[in-house]
Amino acid sequence: MSIELTLGIMALFGMAAIGTPVAFSILMGVIVYLGVAGQDIAIAGETMVQRLFDGFLLLAVPLFIVSANIMNAGSISDRLLNFCVAVVGRFRGGMGHVNVVASLIFSGMSGSAVADAAGIGKIIIDMMVKSGKYTRGYAAAITAATATIGPIIPPSIPMVIYALVSGASIADLFLGGIIPGLLMGLVLMGMNTIISHRRNFGAEDPVPLRQLPRLTVQATPALLMPFILLFCLYSGITTPTEAAAIAALYALIIAAGLYRTIRIKTLYEIFVESARSAASVGLVIGASMILTYIVIQENIPQALSASLEGADISPLVFLILINILVLLLGCILDATVIILVIVPLFIPTCEALGIDLVHFGVLVVVNSMIGLITPPYGILLFVINAVTGIPLKEIISEVWVFLGVLIFALLLMILVPEIVLWLPRVFGYQG
Repeated sequence: MSIELTLGIMALFGMAAIGTPVAFSILMGVIVYLGVAGQDIAIAGETMVQRLFDGFLLLAVPLFIVSANIMNAGSISDRLLNFCVAVVGRFRGGMGHVNVVASLIFSGMSGSAVADAAGIGKIIIDMMVKSGKYTRGYAAAITAATATIGPIIPPSIPMVIYALVSGASIADLFLGGIIPGLLMGLVLMGMNTIISHRRNFGAEDPVPLRQLPRLTVQATPALLMPFILLFCLYSGITTPTEAAAIAALYALIIAAGLYRTIRIKTLYEIFVESARSAASVGLVIGASMILTYIVIQENIPQALSASLEGADISPLVFLILINILVLLLGCILDATVIILVIVPLFIPTCEALGIDLVHFGVLVVVNSMIGLITPPYGILLFVINAVTGIPLKEIISEVWVFLGVLIFALLLMILVPEIVLWLPRVFGYQG
């Protein structure tokens, strides 16, 4: 590692340590590197603009953000929650199950763990606490754990970004995330069942079965979002970016036209908030692209790949080591940064070892999401603390069991690649 790269990395982490936003920290590290290396600092701006301009695929990111914000702003959450309560609320630990199922459904709209935790998550926490059957810490912990499913089931912004750096198909990545997302939901519901029996958590008052058809009809338009998206992608009708635009339009039609819950003023606020979120993500992506340029200039991917190949490491051992690394990094870094900066270092090695890039991408995204609830710096823990006021100590004391079962699910995905690859292969994936 050169002296200029070392100083650049020190500047990056130094700025991050004092609370500077990630994008600006990366930019400062890049400026230090270029300055010490005697290169024109303007290279940073030129590289950032050029790569963002060439990244047509990146247009899908703000469009998915818009669709998520539209869905969350309407009364859609109420309809979906009523549906979830009717389906699984009648079982012991019912609101815990509702929490998991609601996250599975909302993940098909938001694609964001933070959005799920701060939006629908806050509503369910309040419902669980007010019922008097659950402690605040438990309600917050299971909500944080279930929010990790958001970016796994399509649409998924992290998978779009991974497709950008790896060249893997977005459609295959989206399909590859469905069964892992369901698996994560299943293990969380299983753990909730075990704890509910141990602590004697009660069930909710059962909704009469005669009401289930009506509640299902009310929820169906929102439930169709992921299916419409996958149909557009796999039928070849649209590009990924056009599919994201259709998702945003569909969200607007059902929220404003069908449910009539969004007014012009609300829509303006949604667009402003979406623009802010998209700009924040765009800055991180742009800054990371400059850093990637520097990493390539330093020949780090090639050197890393050569050293691992020389060590005669097996694909399974490589996957386990990388997943441990990503899990640790996920405690302190955003998933976007991990995918844009760290993951490209290992893609050449994946190709050399014969590791499927769709399988690898889904593992990275799942792992990054688990990192969001890993103490002491799990971002989702702080988000829930901020929106509910529940002390971090109470949340952390309850989150360990859910963290354990999610890591177990991740291990199954590593050891059994078909969990990820079976569904894409059913639809013609050759990997």
